[in-house]
Amino acid sequence: MEAMFVQTPEQRAVLDTVRRFVEEVVRPRAAELDARADPAESYSWEIVERADAVGIRTMTLGREYGGLGADALTTAMVIEELGRGDLGVSVIFAQTLKIAQIMQKALSPEQRARVLPGFAADPRGMLAIGITEPDVSSDYLVPHPRPFGTAAVKAPGGFVLNGLKHFISNGNRASHCLVFAQTDPGQPLAEGATCFLVERGRPGFTTGIVHDKMGERLANNAELIFQDCFIPDENVVGSVGRGFRVLAEFFPQSNAYAGASALGVAVAAYEKAVGWARVRVQGGMPLIEHDGIRAQLAEMRMLIDASRSYIHRAAWLAEHQEHGWDRTLGALPKVMASQAAWKIATWCLEIHGGHGYMKETGVEKLVRDAAAFLHSDGANRTLFLKAANFMFSA
Repeated sequence: MEAMFVQTPEQRAVLDTVRRFVEEVVRPRAAELDARADPAESYSWEIVERADAVGIRTMTLGREYGGLGADALTTAMVIEELGRGDLGVSVIFAQTLKIAQIMQKALSPEQRARVLPGFAADPRGMLAIGITEPDVSSDYLVPHPRPFGTAAVKAPGGFVLNGLKHFISNGNRASHCLVFAQTDPGQPLAEGATCFLVERGRPGFTTGIVHDKMGERLANNAELIFQDCFIPDENVVGSVGRGFRVLAEFFPQSNAYAGASALGVAVAAYEKAVGWARVRVQGGMPLIEHDGIRAQLAEMRMLIDASRSYIHRAAWLAEHQEHGWDRTLGALPKVMASQAAWKIATWCLEIHGGHGYMKETGVEKLVRDAAAFLHSDGANRTLFLKAANFMFSA
């Protein structure tokens, strides 16, 4: 169990590489990209390609594909470090890293051989997962007996897919998407949906608007539009009608990764608050010498450390479930980290006083970013209910 709390030499080496990438590539460009009016223009292929060059993009792929075979705990550490540089950059890679892990487990041997080498070789290869719809969001987290609006009808040799997904991270950038669609209209979505592998450029598959978000702007979230899109039988992931088994069996660390992204924002806000408190003089002495500020900084540190321990526990147990996994670990770590990030970001704003309200200090961006994971990867209230259902349902 000590693996959750003691970094290995290999993890330290990976994190050193990620920190250099963040300081040299991400931080110098994040504010300028965030400020662009067109949300699509906030995305940077240069950042993606430079991440590929140092092995970040493919680190969760097995060594047979040129990756590191990184486990969930190491991946959570990397996602946090990326979030410390910019939340959007953390999200685009968190999605790709976790879906690459899912694909290696959920795809058939034929599908892996057909898809993964090309993905690994493409420096712009990114991944997305299409679940959320305009009228179906929390209904799949706390399953409600209704179908997806996106439907796939059986046809000779495959399925014809029609519908719309939205809010999809990497939706307009991904080379491959895992898309969930209703294949049995008489069943609720948790029992009658199928997971499909959909490649970019497939006829009938286009992307719509790029959502103009308040924060997390270096990640693009977009609509996926399917209009008589033919998906061959060989692109069915798992079994027809058993799409949600893909989520249940191969997705347990997703919540921990979302928490790690939020935690990166919390760390960035804490570091900015400490730096300002050391240099800003009020009442004849630096802010950090005022008892109230010192105590507040200590509480920030406590929230960060507690959230990190929760995330690391969930990430490690996701792959070692025999040592005490319980399903609340697939719902609550992100809630805790996002609430901590929001509190820390707003406290950072207060510690900066009027300066924090000015965009040039960078605090405003952290506040906008911290708000994202109160809603993203499941609204927090929904995830509390999901966890409570795990705890108290027969």
